Amino acid sequence: MVKGQWVLAGAAVALILAIGYSASSSDSAAPPPAIAAKSKAIANQPQAIETLRARAEASPGDSSGWAALGDALFAKGEFSQAAEALQKGTSADPKRADLWSALGEARVMASPRDPMPPEALASFRKALLLDPKDPRSRYFTAVARDLGGDHQGAIDDWMALLKDTPPGASWENDLRRTITQVAKINKIDVANKLAALKPSVDHPAMPAGPVGLAGIPGPSAAQMQAAAALTPSQQDAMAQQMVTQLEGKLRTNPSNIDGWVMLMRSRKTLGENAKASKALADAVTANPAAAARLKSEAAALGIASL
Repeated sequence: MVKGQWVLAGAAVALILAIGYSASSSDSAAPPPAIAAKSKAIANQPQAIETLRARAEASPGDSSGWAALGDALFAKGEFSQAAEALQKGTSADPKRADLWSALGEARVMASPRDPMPPEALASFRKALLLDPKDPRSRYFTAVARDLGGDHQGAIDDWMALLKDTPPGASWENDLRRTITQVAKINKIDVANKLAALKPSVDHPAMPAGPVGLAGIPGPSAAQMQAAAALTPSQQDAMAQQMVTQLEGKLRTNPSNIDGWVMLMRSRKTLGENAKASKALADAVTANPAAAARLKSEAAALGIASL
């Protein structure tokens, strides 16, 4: 749910800010909001993407250029192209754990069927060899264990990640929900361990990723100004791209209740009533225990069940 009261001149601008900040924020590691909003706005413009591509190709040995291009393509929902750019970044600097981790996530998002392609898992494992504390890779390798049937091992890994979670991090509740739901499905008792778990003092911040979708703060004046500067058609196109990105993240992390509510709200705001109803149905299917809350949220938004 969006925190704080704010009014924007145009529904598309509201979606750009809410979804964009939600999908890209990373707590203490995030750039200042105004910079993040401006970068997001620029990255979703075709000419800006081509500028980033030209810069990367002009200096192929500079991993930062490929990282910037990959980040922009990922934000646009072009996951296969993002993976290609990030792979070139890892070739330019194979010792950057963050690039290997981002490459793994892009490969996950680009996969049409396999929820954990072998090449994605290999990227996460490479990242962990370089940085055993890399949060994104820790999350996804635990997902791989769960998909492989090692539910207890996955829960143990997520528990360890949760212990390293910054206090009050926006994605903490989603991680706890994932642990709770996987445990419930597989009849594993985690209630006492979750209740007793205290975060560590020293921990890295989670990079942007499927776990970091909850807790969307209200935008600053600079963020509103950056998004409002776009033309209406640019706003609409960007909003559609970000909704697509949000859908992709929910495919990887379907336990994110707040993410589903955001998707329903976004579809409704864009006038896509049938897609809003489908989002409700998909959310309930993925989270039957939260059906009452999801249906209540949908009713408040005027979204009908399928």
